[in-house]
Amino acid sequence: MGTDPGLRRLALGTLLAAYPGPVPPGWAVDLVAEGLAGHTLFGTNVHDPAQVAASTAALRAARPDVLVAIDEEGGDVTRLAHATGSPYPGNAALGAVDDPALTGRVYAAIGAELAALGITVDLAPTVDVNTADENPVIGTRSFGADPTRVAVHSAAAVAGLQSTGVAACAKHFPGHGATVADSHHELPTVEASPAVLRERDLPPFAAVVDAGVASIMTAHIRVPALTGDGPATFSRAVLVDLLRRELGFTGAVITDALEMKGAALAAGGVGPAAVLALAAGADLLCIGARVDAGLVERVTAEIVAALGDGRLDRARVEQAAGRAAALAAATRAAGPSPITPIDLGYAAARRAVRVEGDVAGLGRSLVVRLDAATTIAQGRVPWGLGPHLAGPEEIRVVAAEADVAALRARAGERPIVLVGRHLHRLPGGAALVDALTAVHPVVVVEMGWPGRWRPTSARAFVTTYGASHANGRAAAQALGLAP
Repeated sequence: MGTDPGLRRLALGTLLAAYPGPVPPGWAVDLVAEGLAGHTLFGTNVHDPAQVAASTAALRAARPDVLVAIDEEGGDVTRLAHATGSPYPGNAALGAVDDPALTGRVYAAIGAELAALGITVDLAPTVDVNTADENPVIGTRSFGADPTRVAVHSAAAVAGLQSTGVAACAKHFPGHGATVADSHHELPTVEASPAVLRERDLPPFAAVVDAGVASIMTAHIRVPALTGDGPATFSRAVLVDLLRRELGFTGAVITDALEMKGAALAAGGVGPAAVLALAAGADLLCIGARVDAGLVERVTAEIVAALGDGRLDRARVEQAAGRAAALAAATRAAGPSPITPIDLGYAAARRAVRVEGDVAGLGRSLVVRLDAATTIAQGRVPWGLGPHLAGPEEIRVVAAEADVAALRARAGERPIVLVGRHLHRLPGGAALVDALTAVHPVVVVEMGWPGRWRPTSARAFVTTYGASHANGRAAAQALGLAP
C-alpha cells in the first residue's frame, strides 16, 4: 500500500527542508506545492540579492504561504553576506554597547533586508546567556554573560526584527550558553538544576515571550535534571511543561537542525529524530542543510509510519502543522520595506570597540592574523583587518606553528598588531601572545569572545566582540590602520 496522501501532506506541513545551489530545483518547488512547510536558505543558496529574490518568488509561486527561513544573526553568523562578512555587528558587540534602542534598530535593518528579498523567518536572535568562556558554538553570538542584559537586548532584537514583518526565532531553548561542546558534533551536557536554569538561562526567553516572539528554537543539549539522557529537543518537560505552561509561549517551536549529531545520533537518524521531536511538542522540524528529495520523503514516511504504529498521535501532528501554518499566515503579508543604510552597522560596531593601552603610531605596523577554525554555524566567512588596511602589511600564521624569532625579524622596527579569535582557547594562541609580547611591542586584537582572559604584557589590548566585516573595519579605524 502507498502512503496516504492526507497523512503525507500533514507530515510535510511540519518540515523545513533545504536545497542545494542558487536556484530551487524542481523537487524543492514541487514539495512546496504538495504541502511542505518551507525551506531554509544557507550560504550556498545565496549569490546576490536579485537571485535570492527570484528564488523566494519561485517558492512562493508554488504556494503563497510557504515559509522561507534563514540564519541571519548579523555578526559572525551571516548567510546573505557569507562572501564578505556581515555589515552588522553581532550580539556580543551590541551587548557591549548596551543601547537597547540601537539593538532594535540593527535588527530592524536586518529584517528590512530579509523582507525585501522575500524571506519570512529569521532564525535569530540568539538569546543564550554565554556563561562559559570555553563555549565553542555560542560566544559572540550572545548578548553577554549577564541574564538581565541579555534579556533586555533579546526583547529589543525581537521587536526590531518583527517590526518589519519578518518572524523572529529566539534560540536555543532552554539555553546553550553554559555548554563547552558543540551540538553540531555531539550532545553537550549541562549539569544544572531547574532553579539554576530559571535564574541564569531562562530570563531572556521569558523576555522574548513577553515581547511576542513568533517562534523559539530548541537546543540539542542534555540537561539531566529535565531531559534525562536525551536532548531538550526530545523532552516534553522542556517544550511543554517549561516553555508552554510555565513561560506561556503560544507560538511555533522550531527544532535546531535534526541532522546535527546532538539530535541524529541520540535518535538513530533524522527520521526517528523528527518523530521524537514532534512527540515532545516541537511544531516545525528543521531537517538541516544537506537535504535532497529522498531525505524529505524518508522523514515524511517515518512520521506517517509513527502515526500508524502509535508513536505519534494524529492530534499532536495536526497541532504542530497548524502552528506552522499560523506562523506562515502571520508572515505571508511581509513585503519589501525601506532598507536602513548599512552605515548603521558600521557605526554600531565602532561603538563596541574597547581599547586598553596605547595604540598610537601603528600606521606602518606588521599585522599578523592567527588562523582560527570556524564552527558549522559560522561557516567559512572572511574576517580580520585585511580588507580594511590602508598600507600596513598583513600576514597569516597558525598560532601553534608560529616562530617568534621569525615574526620579530619580519617586523623589524615595526610594532606588531596580532589579530585573533578566541585567543584564550585557540591552540597555541595564549602562549604565542605571551612569548611575543615579552620581546616585541605588540597590540593584541581579540575578535572573538574575550571572557576573562587578558594578555599580561601587550602594549594594548583591543576587543571588538565579533569578527564581522563591520567589526573588522571598526577595529582598523580604532587602530589608525584604515581611513
